[in-house]
Amino acid sequence: MASKRPTTIAEYIAAAPFEGQPHLRRLYAILKNVAPEAEEAIKWGTPFFIEPRFLFAFSAHKAHCSFAPTATAMEAFGKELEKLQSTKGLIKFPYNESLPDDLISRIAEYCLQELNEREDDGFW
Repeated sequence: MASKRPTTIAEYIAAAPFEGQPHLRRLYAILKNVAPEAEEAIKWGTPFFIEPRFLFAFSAHKAHCSFAPTATAMEAFGKELEKLQSTKGLIKFPYNESLPDDLISRIAEYCLQELNEREDDGFW
C-alpha cells in the first residue's frame, strides 16, 4: 500500500497491489450492488460497509483479497465455503483465480437481510 493512508474506498483500491486491483474493483461492485445505501468508510485501514452497523468489509493483501462478512453468514454458508480458503471471520480470494461472484453476492445479501431483521426486532 502507498505511504499516504487512503480515506475512500477508491483510494484504497488504487493503493492496493496492482495485480489485485481488478479483484478489488469487482468485489467492491458486488458489495455496492447489494447494499447501495450503506455508508462506506475506511476503518482500521480497511474498507467497511455500514448500515447502520457493520455489514461487511474487504481488504487487499500481497497475493489475495479478503471478504469479511458477519460470523453468522460464515456459518450459514459453511458448506459452500469448504472449497475456499477461509477462517471463521473471512474468505480469501487469490488474485490468480476468478472471484465467485454469485457466492459473494448471496453472502452479502444474507448479511444485509440479517441486519435488517435484527433492526426490525429491536435487537440493535
